[in-house]
Amino acid sequence: MKQYNVGVIGATGMVGQRFITLLENHPWFHLAAVAASARSAGKTYEDAIGDRWLMKMPMPECAKKLIVLDAANVEEVASKVDFVFCAVNMKKEEIKALEEAYAKAECPVVSNNSAHRFTPDVPMVVPEINADHIDIIPAQRNRLGTKRGFVAVKSNCSLQSYVPALHPLRGYGITDVLVCTYQAISGAGKTFETFPDILDNVIPYIGGEEEKSEQEPLKLWGHIEGDKIVSADAPRFTAQCLRVPVSDGHMGAVFVRFANKPSKDEILKAWKEFHGPAQDLNLPSAPKQFLHYFEENDRPQPKLDRMLENGMAVSIGRLREDNQYDYKFVCLSHNTLRGAAGGAVLLAELLAAKGYFD
Repeated sequence: MKQYNVGVIGATGMVGQRFITLLENHPWFHLAAVAASARSAGKTYEDAIGDRWLMKMPMPECAKKLIVLDAANVEEVASKVDFVFCAVNMKKEEIKALEEAYAKAECPVVSNNSAHRFTPDVPMVVPEINADHIDIIPAQRNRLGTKRGFVAVKSNCSLQSYVPALHPLRGYGITDVLVCTYQAISGAGKTFETFPDILDNVIPYIGGEEEKSEQEPLKLWGHIEGDKIVSADAPRFTAQCLRVPVSDGHMGAVFVRFANKPSKDEILKAWKEFHGPAQDLNLPSAPKQFLHYFEENDRPQPKLDRMLENGMAVSIGRLREDNQYDYKFVCLSHNTLRGAAGGAVLLAELLAAKGYFD
């Protein structure tokens, strides 16, 4: 695989920092540019971050002396890279405009942001689930009037815990899903030092999260029709999303009903044998075993299991029959790795393997 020069827009935020760590020593991607708001522009990345480095590992040497560019100077940033990752903290319409500006500058965008997730010709991809949705990119390029430029996005971070577990079971006719998510504070870009209100507390509201949890799975399970992606019309999802005092790792408690109820052994077999294009293509960031089932009654746990397969696997446990739904179980994924920057890097690897950055 050829080497690609990569930029990170929004490089000073928590997800941007996670991108920086993932690009250190990446076999295909070389960090060539970092960009952020005008107030950080002109400083070295190290100076722009100051005492706000939020990752557990040290800041990569490859990033420290890079001069932070102004993300609004699209042509300057685009001239230095083959594509960019985007993780900016702006209003939704501003994000949409910025990402399309990069695409129109013939600089592909792989976005962590939610702004374009329901743009009909923008693929929202979990590589193990709906890799074929990248086939919409030629239609998007036609709309934008570009040859190389496009926008692709990853889905909401909490979906990455439970939708992968449901996906191999779709053949049994999933009709109804109820999910309660218990989401780590890093999903809000926070640490315990910057979010003291969460200590000894649970906050039963995350703005916009329940709507995303109910609607985004249907786009993942949709199909391309002409020049747009059409969402699936089933199953029915209902969700409640809570912020809990955990540093990293989103957990979902899932209740599911089927048209053709499988046995417990059939479900466990489907999880164990499941693999997708990310594994088949042997992408560098892909977990070897995407779905892991724990037999222990008290697993998975964020502290013990969030870093499974470098934080890119999904952990499942407590599968049992339910007296209202057919089955219930719990799931866990690392929200800033599989759920955010890691998921976007894996999507970029899929796009690179399929030639979309050439």
